[in-house]
Amino acid sequence: MTDLAARYRAYIDCLNRQDWARLGDFVDDSARHNGRPFGLAGYRAMLEQDFRDIPDLRFTIGLLACDPPLVAARLDFTCSPKGRFLGLEVNGRTVSFSENVFYEFQGGRIVQVWSVLDKTAIEAQLPAD
Repeated sequence: MTDLAARYRAYIDCLNRQDWARLGDFVDDSARHNGRPFGLAGYRAMLEQDFRDIPDLRFTIGLLACDPPLVAARLDFTCSPKGRFLGLEVNGRTVSFSENVFYEFQGGRIVQVWSVLDKTAIEAQLPAD
């Protein structure tokens, strides 16, 4: 269990460093995200777009539980998305929210990701129309 937690922390560090050349060390070529077949290339493209849309994006582990081959995490974010984010006009405002995410690992790499972002928390921080 400790090895998988350490592996997951190394994955989060890879994301925060935007070390895309090493992403394949953590994400399988056949990775799926919320049921969609992304593969490593699609997964990387998604993350690169996230960092373009949210230049100050940083992944912070709030909670972490491991039951190999599964990892469950609550990731906390405080960031300033440019323009629209999750269909909301954030436009550079700083917002705080969490992501609840489950991962399945095989051979030390992520093969499945199930993720839900707390959009309601963001909506509560934006001015009413």
